[in-house]
Amino acid sequence: MNDPSHRSRYLARLQRVLDYIYDHLDEPLDIDRLAEIACMSSYHWHRIYQGLYGETIATTVRRLRLHRAAGLLANGTQPIAEIATLSGYSSLQSFTRTFRAVYGMPPARYRKEGSHRRFRPVISGGAEMEHREVEIRHVPAMEVVSVEHVGDYMQIGKAFDTLMGWLAARNLLSDELRMIGIYYDDPGVVAKEQLRAKAGVLLPQQVDVSAPFAITPVRGGRYAVLRHKGPYSDMHAAYEWLFGEWLVKSGHEAADAPVFEEYLNDPKHTAPAEWLTEICVPLR
Repeated sequence: MNDPSHRSRYLARLQRVLDYIYDHLDEPLDIDRLAEIACMSSYHWHRIYQGLYGETIATTVRRLRLHRAAGLLANGTQPIAEIATLSGYSSLQSFTRTFRAVYGMPPARYRKEGSHRRFRPVISGGAEMEHREVEIRHVPAMEVVSVEHVGDYMQIGKAFDTLMGWLAARNLLSDELRMIGIYYDDPGVVAKEQLRAKAGVLLPQQVDVSAPFAITPVRGGRYAVLRHKGPYSDMHAAYEWLFGEWLVKSGHEAADAPVFEEYLNDPKHTAPAEWLTEICVPLR
């Protein structure tokens, strides 16, 4: 019997595992403990996880820890050895080897020469971003299925995973959906733990939703759009350049509406250097 409700129940149980992983990235993750959270057999639950999510639990944990590590390297000054420990590595050498395999360069070089540096030419001595890299575009109004995220913007993946699980349980995943992140606060003036955002998806058809999911409107009109290629850890530097450099010289003014991002490829199956994101700033 192929009962969608059975799949939905499995997804709900495994979503508890994902939530736990996001909240305990600093801690050793015990497979038996994760099986208890999923209420599944410790012998088989990870096979079910891989079948439903397309990657092993070990790959998920490594991906999330390296994503966080890249953000700490790009946007902070914490010693690399401490970042390695936070990321669950017993030695700096093993962290360096794994980070280089995923991000294309060792962590020390990434901090000094990573793609985030092109948005900070005065600091890096690199080539300046060009103003023509921003496109003025008319964006149609949208209504996206969304779920709220409060906290570090670098951890909005937790909300997206919740949303994807909800869609999967209802057989709503398709190549036509569009991934949208809506960001309401400036991390330069709002504490990290209080930042407000929504993980959203634009579907080809209307659906009924109930809490914690909602239908969120996205303002239509003129937008400044920067297509960004590279890790999400670059985003902070990209926003600094877009607002502090491009906007003030462009002759445009930002409208009283939130910024949104559209994610054009899947970070689970694409190398970080190839991630494509459009940062969309509403204009008057």
